Amino acid sequence: MSSTSLQFTDRSAHRAWLATQAALPAGFRVGTTRFDFTPREAPKPAKMTLTLIVLDEPSPDFAAMFTKNAMPGAPVLVGRRRLDGPALAAIVVNNKISNVCAPGGVEASERICAETARLLGFGAQQILPSSTGVIGWGLPVEAMTAALPAAVAALAGGSIMPAAEGIVTTDLYPKVRRAAVGAGSIVGIAKGAGMIEPNLATMLVYILTDLSVPRTALRAMLARAMDVSFNIISVDSDTSTSDTVTAISSGRVPCPDLAAFERGLQQVCRDLAEDVVRNGEGVRHVIRVAVRSAADAPQARALGKAIVNAPLFKCAVAGNDPNVGRLVQAIGKHVGAQAPGTDLSRLRVRMGGIEIFAEGVFQLDPAKETALVAHLKAAELYASAPPKDGVFTAPIDYPPHERCVEIDVELGQGQAAATVLGGDLTHEYVSENADYRS
Repeated sequence: MSSTSLQFTDRSAHRAWLATQAALPAGFRVGTTRFDFTPREAPKPAKMTLTLIVLDEPSPDFAAMFTKNAMPGAPVLVGRRRLDGPALAAIVVNNKISNVCAPGGVEASERICAETARLLGFGAQQILPSSTGVIGWGLPVEAMTAALPAAVAALAGGSIMPAAEGIVTTDLYPKVRRAAVGAGSIVGIAKGAGMIEPNLATMLVYILTDLSVPRTALRAMLARAMDVSFNIISVDSDTSTSDTVTAISSGRVPCPDLAAFERGLQQVCRDLAEDVVRNGEGVRHVIRVAVRSAADAPQARALGKAIVNAPLFKCAVAGNDPNVGRLVQAIGKHVGAQAPGTDLSRLRVRMGGIEIFAEGVFQLDPAKETALVAHLKAAELYASAPPKDGVFTAPIDYPPHERCVEIDVELGQGQAAATVLGGDLTHEYVSENADYRS
């Protein structure tokens, strides 16, 4: 899926590469600030980061897509209203609290937007809010408005890295991707590690470009890019209440080739989507499932999602155990429930290029078992570390490589295909989410 096959020996090497991706397109500045506060719902010290992404001048050319969760956060409700506005000037992002179904949540988001607008000299309706973090808690509005001047004072061009680092929560590392298109560029950042099952993935994505792309075209392109990137990943099958993907053009650079721009946009989205899975909470293996010869594209995508979300198979992958019975079981479960009567006599399944199922029976032997274990181990991002004080933590904070556990499924039903990315299910994932608020 990624256009590259990157490898990093340590955190410093990864951060050095991120710096090569992080140059801001013309017409944008970013700034962050971090402050202490006490959530009223859980009165103990906490920290929040405020991140600003600001255009030099408001732009009419912007696009956004939001979660399909029926219980969306207040910033999503406000963001949907902003889509009808004439221009966008800035995005204000907070982590730690997602402002979902909290009393007065919409009013709180609008107050933050109004204060941001006042400080920047824009209109409140030109500010897009985003929040991520604990669901159900209310924003500390007074503390946030008091901190905003520091974020404004920190605004600078040059690098998007402060914003990439500012929007994270449980992420192990920031995510930045770029594409050069003619004389301009497309640069994207993403936050996302858990509660990832896009119907759109807790995922925030901001894509900035200096290439002049009209609003109507940009919105159509973003929708198509979403369909082949963020909508084909899953970490844990849960759809966040706060998912937001935004694309903004500053219009500083002419774009004579919209097709080239769309190719660049899709590549940035694909790469960020894979980064989100690889940085999923507790993920030690990325699983890539290619479903081929399906009756139609929805069938192919749904089966791929069913495989990457199958708990027993995910656990087997986490332990480097090629328990392919769990894989075939997941295929049969999905088809039996969603397309009963489907003829699976032509089903063929491969893992790591090794055929494990064909002609209605498993195709296994000791040599294949050894090769399958080697494939799983080669795709492992890090080995599970013993728990410390009963808590599992990841021993690294960078992605050492971009290898995946490769699954190929041929249904023999038609010509449609889809590729889906997911992760395994580990001790670290359970530990992270058992202790998320504490």
